This record gives sequence, structure tokens and C-alpha cells, in this order.
Amino acid sequence: MLSVGRQPADRDSFVNQEYYMHPIRLGITTLIALGLLGCGREPPDVQVEFRIPVETEAVANDDVERIIAATGTLRPRSLATLNNEVPGVLYISRNSDGERLVEGDTVTVGQPIAEITGEDARLHAGIEARRVALENEKNELDRRRNLFEQGLIAETDLRQQEVAHESALLEYERSRLNASKGELASPIEGVILTLARNADQLPVADGQLVEPGFKVAEIAPLNPLIADVDLVGPELSQVEVGMPVRVRHFAYEDPNPGRVLRIAPRLDPTTHTFRIEVEVDNSNDHFRPGMFVEVNIIAAKRSEVPVVPREAVTRRGNANVVFVVSGQRANRRDVRLGLSDDEKYEVIDGIKAGDQVVVRGLETLTDGTRIRVIGS
Repeated sequence: MLSVGRQPADRDSFVNQEYYMHPIRLGITTLIALGLLGCGREPPDVQVEFRIPVETEAVANDDVERIIAATGTLRPRSLATLNNEVPGVLYISRNSDGERLVEGDTVTVGQPIAEITGEDARLHAGIEARRVALENEKNELDRRRNLFEQGLIAETDLRQQEVAHESALLEYERSRLNASKGELASPIEGVILTLARNADQLPVADGQLVEPGFKVAEIAPLNPLIADVDLVGPELSQVEVGMPVRVRHFAYEDPNPGRVLRIAPRLDPTTHTFRIEVEVDNSNDHFRPGMFVEVNIIAAKRSEVPVVPREAVTRRGNANVVFVVSGQRANRRDVRLGLSDDEKYEVIDGIKAGDQVVVRGLETLTDGTRIRVIGS
């Protein structure tokens, strides 16, 4: 009558439970069997294909130049120096606004720059005394001419007075020239580079006594400027007068245009270089004399030709090689190069515009290598 555990209500219920448990047992049994069967067996031979990752770029038509890079120092094309020639007191002239001229001011031809005045200057000139002496000699000459016409004096007396008059006239003209030396005017149109500085390069005030030989001013035009450039022999052989030039200073992003103006006829025996002069357009007023500049001489130029980046070209043996993308492979192409600059090569033969060339990842490539393009 007593029973242990729970018994199914009837046989049909027990059979149903056995039926529903059967798939779970079957799945577990199957996994165990597969595990047992797999023990001791070698894994299948799976082939893995490796493709080299590369970046590519399309061949395009562009301009390319052959550049001769050099450096140079800027200077004015011409320079006017005003030196004092008479002793006296210095006074700097004023501009149209009544202000004293300063370095950097633009002046015109004949514009007064400074004046030397004072007793020393007047004594040096002596213009008034010589004017009086000339007037006396002229009156005496007129008197002797009248006497000679009347036959009262000999011809030699008249000729002696003519010589005396000429000497007085010469002294008077010399004194006028000395007086004009006290008025210093600009002989050219340009910019004042230096103005009345002493030996310590400090500005000299108005009213200062100056001696003969004192440099009052330096004046020069600042457009165009000249860049003095030294080249070695192989570079010189590629340069001709009139070649276009780009001149750049680190303070400005854009270069100024220029041209080769002159080539020195002889070698510098100290530096063993040839000097060339480059005329630089300074209409934007960016450059100043004394600046150290970068000079790029455009020795040759090609327009609208196929070009590739410099990193796309590699050397294999004695050939210049690029790799062109064809599907998922890189095909080697031997190319003939032309002009080049810092960024690109001109390709004369071997590829054409529109071809996709490898620019990164080509170090280990060979003809037909499978690749995977990861950039452009």
C-alpha cells in the first residue's frame, strides 16, 4: 500500500514524459559522439591568402619644373650716398607736413635732405668776398678798355686786367659751388635708408657741428631689389639670363617673382663660385635690403604632362619602376622620367593619365603581387 517517491498517475503519462525527454538526450549523445570521433584526427588543410595593404593615387596631367635652389642676400639696385663736404652745423630738412625727415621716408629727385650752415660754412664758401672782388675786377677791366680805346694805355695792360678778371670770376664760381655743397638734396627717387648717424649709430640732432666727410644720408629705390646668389659650376651651366625666379622669405608664405638679370663673367677665387644677380619684384613692399632669402631658379618647365608623386617611384636594378593597380594585383611598369621637383616626377613613357599607381606599401611588391587598397 505504501509507495516511495511520486508515481505517475498512469502509464500513459509516464510514456509521454519519456517521449518528450528523448530529443534532449539524443542531442547530448550526438555531441559526445562527435567529440569522441574528433579526438585524434588532424584538422582540415585550410589555405589563407595574404594581400599586401597599399595606398594608391591616380596619374594626372600637371605642370612640373626643374628647380635650382639657392640662397641670396637682397640689396638695392642703386645707392646714393650724401656726404658733407664743408664744416658747419647740420640741420635735417622737413617733409611736406613740416616734420623732420626720418629713415624710411620716400624722397624725390632734388628734394632737400639736409643743410650745413654756420660761420664755418660761410667762411668756407667766402661767396660775398669773392663777389665783391669780382665786381672790382670787372670795373677795372671796363676802365682799362676805355683807356685802351683812347690810346692812353698799352694793349698789354688791358690783357693783364682781363686775366685778373677771369681769375676773380673763377674764384667766385668756386665759392658758389662751395656754398651749394651746404645744401644736400637727393639725386634720385627712393627711400632714406640711413640718416645722420654718428660713429655709435645713434641719430645726430639738429644743430650738431659736423666735419667734412660726415655721411648725412643713404638713399635707394626699393623696387626692384637685387638678390646676389652664388652658384657652383654644374648649376651655372643650367642658368641663363632672363630665366624666371621665385624668391621667398620665411616671414611670408607667398614668394615674389623675379628673373636672372646678370651672370658674373669670372669665378670668385675665394669661394670658387659664380655670382649671379636676380632682379626681384618688390611691388608688395615685403622685402628689405639685407634680407637673407631663398631663391628658386626655374631652369625648365613642362605643362600638362603626366606626373606621379615622388613616393610612387622606386629603383629596381637600373630601372625606375612604378606599380600600377590592375584589379587586385600590382603590375610592375618600368618608366622613363623627365623633369622633377620636390613633390612629383614627369613620366615620359610607361604609364598614362588615369592609371592608379601605388604610393605607399610598394617596398615589398613584385610584378603580380596581390594587394588590398586601403587608402587613396
